Amino acid sequence: MGAQLKGKVAIVTGAGRGIGRGEALALAAEGAKVVVNDLGGGPDGAGASKSPADEVVAEIKKMGGEAVANSDSVATAQGSENIVKAAIDAFGRLDILVNNAGILRDKMVFNMTEEEWDIVMKVHLYGHFFTTRNACVLFRQQRSGRIINTSSTAGLGETFGQANYGAAKEGIIGLTRQVAKDMGRYGVTCNAIRPGAGTRLTLSDELKQAWERAGMSDDLKRIEQMRPEDVAPLVVWLASDDAANVNGRTFYVCTGKIALYSEPVQEKALVKVGGWTVDELFNSMPATLAAELVNPSAPQPST
Repeated sequence: MGAQLKGKVAIVTGAGRGIGRGEALALAAEGAKVVVNDLGGGPDGAGASKSPADEVVAEIKKMGGEAVANSDSVATAQGSENIVKAAIDAFGRLDILVNNAGILRDKMVFNMTEEEWDIVMKVHLYGHFFTTRNACVLFRQQRSGRIINTSSTAGLGETFGQANYGAAKEGIIGLTRQVAKDMGRYGVTCNAIRPGAGTRLTLSDELKQAWERAGMSDDLKRIEQMRPEDVAPLVVWLASDDAANVNGRTFYVCTGKIALYSEPVQEKALVKVGGWTVDELFNSMPATLAAELVNPSAPQPST
């Protein structure tokens, strides 16, 4: 057992399996007391079971750590309030919030239903907001706290059939930046990770078939070699006092690689006194702002 987080109390949502499980175990291994939250549903969010969270708690206790299980849903305000309350009831405080819970409802955007859009937004974007809001009430009072959010490369256009998931995950990046700015004055940091890992979400039979149909077998093999537990060390570091000066930033993390993303900046600009007319833009855009831009998903011949 290490001591990097000794005396700290952490919540990890979606901690019953995959990346969340690895994070909960790693935080506990460094001395943190952990609330292991997991609804115990399927990859699509259906169903519920207390077993996943209970099993991770048992693992933590077996290695000499302290943990309690919670099976509330992050997708509701009351559920998220209960999750934070579980930390206070069990351990008397909260220092670290790791927002990890997630589901998939993949579909091409022209086939996506409102329900498939809404449920993904609820679990990912609303789920991050609800838990963060409740944790920040405490963090503001104690003038300290660490929040680690979970985004994805999906919002960067690196997947397909995930308009709902990608939109929610990029919303999390915006939430991260704003919370970092709002809460930094109280000694709270908020950062995000874009993890790469082979989990039940990324390696479902349906997704494997989709990758293979798209001729991306090599990418599939690469994902299969990414271990979920290799995401956790970065989360432990971001949760520690050593990372106090890191706030509002986004990292990529997978087996053997950690990368810091740059923040968006204006590349170039057209400036004039007064507004632009349509004719002026048609004359100016091709040779200025749109020059050298290439469609990353160019139209394909119909089959």
